[in-house]
Amino acid sequence: MLSFIIPAHNEQDLLPRTLESIHESAKAVGQPYEIVVANDASTDGTAEVAQKHGARVVHVEHRQISKTRNSGAAVAKGDVFIFVDADTAISPALVRGVVKNIDSGAAGGGAAIGFDGRMPLYGKLLMKPFAFLYRLAGYAYGCFIYCTREAFETVGGFDDELFAAEEIAFSRAMRQQGKFVLLREPVTTSARKLRTYSFFEALMILMRFIFGGGLRSMKSRDKLDLWYGPRREDKLE
Repeated sequence: MLSFIIPAHNEQDLLPRTLESIHESAKAVGQPYEIVVANDASTDGTAEVAQKHGARVVHVEHRQISKTRNSGAAVAKGDVFIFVDADTAISPALVRGVVKNIDSGAAGGGAAIGFDGRMPLYGKLLMKPFAFLYRLAGYAYGCFIYCTREAFETVGGFDDELFAAEEIAFSRAMRQQGKFVLLREPVTTSARKLRTYSFFEALMILMRFIFGGGLRSMKSRDKLDLWYGPRREDKLE
């Protein structure tokens, strides 16, 4: 069985698209599945939206993406975990690829990425080299990661000391468990962060990672407003 695990904080607007894409994709592939939404301290209708669309809701108060993903996995019943961000839509081709790779012995993997809506110029210029480097390094994007339950439990899940870049640490750990396959099929995720944050703000976070100690610099929520700051109005969607 496939367990789709969605971490969500105040995602009532974009969550329906994500849930509908999961239902459509899993049914098209014909695999038994469940959807678990880890509702992390939401103050909007995220939980109600999730329940309306047939998901099981787990309420947590972490405000930390890695812990929230782990909390969803803790109650999941499937043999395969598929972590999907609440602003990300998937396709039947993607689920077929996951099933094929797992059946072929892969421990896990990720997918290519595409963006919805309008993209600022800096985002267009930044994402191509970023995508190339991520694939070259063998890292899955955080918006879509799949793995076997066995491999997930062996590595201890996502590093709950990290507030960002946890997908890098997880990808590295998973490659020690077996094949880690990055699918060519893309997910469609929201470009809202690129639309609502400036090039300078995004650059500062990147510089912090590069020159501030890599993953060690991601062990504090401080200066990570891109993920943990107040949600900015997306006027350019």
